[in-house]
Amino acid sequence: MQREDVLEYMQSDIYTPLTAQELSDVFDQRSASEFRDLVKLLNQLEDEGHIVRTKNNRYGLPDTAGLVVGKLQMKARGFGFVIPERDGDADVYIPATEMNGAMSGDKVMARVLNDGKGGPHREGVIVRVVERANERIVGKITIYAHHAFVDPIDKRFNQDIFIPKEDIRDAHDGYIVVVELTSFPSATHGPVGKIVEVLGHPDEPGIDILAVIRKYGLPEQFPDKVLKATEAIPLDIDPEEFKHRRDIRDEPMVTIDSESAKDLDDAVHVKLLDNGNYVLGVHIADVGYYVKEGSAIDQEAFRRGTSVYLVDRVIPMLPPRLSNNICSLNPQVDRLAFSCEMEIDPEGRTVRHDVFPSVIKTAARMTYNNVRKILEDNDEALIEEYKELVPMFRHMEQLALILRQKRMRRGAVDFDFDEIYVKVNDLGEPVEIVPRQRSVAERLIEEFMLAANETVAEHFHWLGVPFVYRVHDEPDADKMISLNAFLHNFGHHLKGAGGSKVHPRALQEVLSAVEGTREARMISTVMLRSMQQAKYKPECTGHFGLAADYYTHFTSPIRRYPDLTIHRIMREVLAGPLSKEREATLRQFVEDASRQSSERERLAQDAEREVDQLKMVEYMQAHLDEAFDGIISSVTQFGIFVQLDNGVEGLIHISTLADDYYVFNERQMALIGERNRRVFRLGDPVRIEVVSANKEELQINFALVEHRREATFVSGQGGGSIVYDEDLSPTERRQSIERREGLSSGPPARGGDRAGGHKGRSHRDRLSGRTVEGGYARNGRARDAELPVDMPYDEWDDAYPDPREAREQAQAARGGRDVGSGRRDFERGRTDTRSPSRRGRTDRRDDERGRRGRASGAERSRYGDQDRDRDRDRRDERRGTAGDYAENGVRRSADGRTGGYRTWAGRGESGEGRGREDGSRSRERRRGSQADRGAVSYGDGGKPRKKHRGSAKVGAKVAARKGGRGVTSGGRSAGKRRNKAR
Repeated sequence: MQREDVLEYMQSDIYTPLTAQELSDVFDQRSASEFRDLVKLLNQLEDEGHIVRTKNNRYGLPDTAGLVVGKLQMKARGFGFVIPERDGDADVYIPATEMNGAMSGDKVMARVLNDGKGGPHREGVIVRVVERANERIVGKITIYAHHAFVDPIDKRFNQDIFIPKEDIRDAHDGYIVVVELTSFPSATHGPVGKIVEVLGHPDEPGIDILAVIRKYGLPEQFPDKVLKATEAIPLDIDPEEFKHRRDIRDEPMVTIDSESAKDLDDAVHVKLLDNGNYVLGVHIADVGYYVKEGSAIDQEAFRRGTSVYLVDRVIPMLPPRLSNNICSLNPQVDRLAFSCEMEIDPEGRTVRHDVFPSVIKTAARMTYNNVRKILEDNDEALIEEYKELVPMFRHMEQLALILRQKRMRRGAVDFDFDEIYVKVNDLGEPVEIVPRQRSVAERLIEEFMLAANETVAEHFHWLGVPFVYRVHDEPDADKMISLNAFLHNFGHHLKGAGGSKVHPRALQEVLSAVEGTREARMISTVMLRSMQQAKYKPECTGHFGLAADYYTHFTSPIRRYPDLTIHRIMREVLAGPLSKEREATLRQFVEDASRQSSERERLAQDAEREVDQLKMVEYMQAHLDEAFDGIISSVTQFGIFVQLDNGVEGLIHISTLADDYYVFNERQMALIGERNRRVFRLGDPVRIEVVSANKEELQINFALVEHRREATFVSGQGGGSIVYDEDLSPTERRQSIERREGLSSGPPARGGDRAGGHKGRSHRDRLSGRTVEGGYARNGRARDAELPVDMPYDEWDDAYPDPREAREQAQAARGGRDVGSGRRDFERGRTDTRSPSRRGRTDRRDDERGRRGRASGAERSRYGDQDRDRDRDRRDERRGTAGDYAENGVRRSADGRTGGYRTWAGRGESGEGRGREDGSRSRERRRGSQADRGAVSYGDGGKPRKKHRGSAKVGAKVAARKGGRGVTSGGRSAGKRRNKAR
């Protein structure tokens, strides 16, 4: 009996949990040996987590019992998430106290206790560890008299490993070591291990990268049997093999790679036909001819999955004798290849194609730099050196442009981000960090490889044979809705975000619309984070980012196992039809290869990123206290990340922003000051100073020197908006700066010393970890995005004026238009059709009279009460609210209370006083008067006045000395009198 038969039966709708004997009857098993085989199979499936056994010895699937099987991803603070094996299932949050001895990376079985009320967030506990992922851990050892502890360098392992004295070996205190676990953690004790390798002192050259290699389990050395099998492969091609291949050695093909590349696995050639079409030939090294299925070399390549490229070394998938020698398409030597020739018309359509095994000979080894110099710089020396190939390079440039235009027309998404390259010296020390830009040479090779991958994928998809495809799933609908809400802040709309699907063309249209604008980088970053990660699958489900229905990886069999796999399948299919047994075997193999290759690809990416980050931290250690320019690349609850021009990213912690208490606004992707409403937003340019760089924590900390794009958050429909100083008139900009600086220099709105960052924590603790909508709290628990969130800026005065809206309302009033039309015109981008002279007169008059709420006390007194009353009557007539004002002229709120308006501009005698008085009423309604609570009060000019506890005479003297109003009684005595009155 096959395991697939048992699982398929249990997955059917008619299945109910059965015992082993009942399952034996279902599958009509008569003999005792068949029953024993069934029991062994059931035990194996149970051990692997595919099925579960109940208390009454019945077997069923985990999901029917409320269980989830998946990989545990732990966080540094102890909690974690179970990533289900089944696609589409939501992650399960696991508290730190419910790990049950599981470690990060383990395959576990978790019981779901809270399904998130139908939302995306679930919570559970781990009931069993199905498979351990880490038998060895890298860390720093601390030696004591009779034992030692190893602190893992991977902070996801938050438990120190106990080492008995006899297992310390020759390690020294503070060294980096590799520990083999002899006892895994449980609910009652921690992990125990023994030292199996001593790497050395952490400051020795190369130890840092070696520790990362050991941490991710990257195999540096090939087993002896693999090396012996490689040595047995002849370096000369058997002439008999030429008879079974198409000989195209006369084609003038070239390889185009970087200067440092040693494994040259692809060559190209282009010809222009008489009918105006192009012939594109993509020729890939036939690695499958040398690496036979099931051989020792193939098994090692399957285990590695991919080559890993670190800053100072390469960990190859295949031994160098293959990757750098017989399989490398070196110039002027015969090589075996798989070729894909395509005839492409001027519109980019492939009108004919052919896929076949071949014999090739490359004419020259070209580099990206030399091709760029020929095509862009017209380097005369290089043009003379490669004069026979220059016409082909010109045709390549034309064809690449045609293919790119075709991709963009169909809606492919193109994120044009520069890669970061860290240069190191012979000791592994970083000496320079430079962006690796994509020139015309990189782009044309990219387009040719994409065309070949699509053609091969479509060809073998329609043959219906087992294959490994590169797929990129459609983005999550909820993420697209969130992205669309974010784009609304900039006046853009994502087509289809409200439905079930979003076409990639809709994303590219947004990228094209924002290209060259100040928010382009920010929007591209958020959009990229909203998309799924590409992976390998045996089903051809399309590639969303490329807007391609068929896509595979065919072009790099030296460094990617999926490419090697499909090369062997292609040769076998082209030789003749597959038998049913062989097809079934291949389908199981491509499923295993797809899963293994996807996992190894992610692991290699993590290792490469960590090494890059490690060297960036080391590079910045030599630049402490220096200032750099950068862009806010991410905004979180605990601070803002800034990416410098050289690609280095560091954190400005929220505790260092001492001028206010900042709250994370998820919709705006910004930190907003609770009192001064200053905004730090994704994409804003800043200047920072490097404070610290820690290699152990892989953290770089910055301090803010200058925020070069100041903005203020104002309330309004849709959760408010952000007004940038650069969008205001000079007068409004000056007033905005004065007001923001005045509030920043004042005391915190709810007590405590914000400059210290730690005092007055009661209000902050209540808001700890909260965001505007969605996300996880600081304790790791998921928050429901649909629940209302009580945030400080939700409690701010809703009538806080937007200076642009006030200006347009005044203009609308003078022009006889509807009050709301001015705002609508602004949002639609309607231009002002008045003449410059009339516009100037109107603006000046508006500055002098129309902005009464933003004028200083001196400006306000210039007009007198008569002008103020006349203006108010005019507003009443327009708005129909003549009876909605109190006797003091302040507009009443809906329930009869006065207040609700704050001034926008600088602090003045009457303007600031009224703004303070009116704006504080909403706070007084929430927490009582300031006198009742003994809170900090304000005098004229907005400066803080201390609490006066004692007689009115003493309070009046202190207040008079500080230039404020008199105090009739102390806060404590007033509170006591009120309590007695009650």
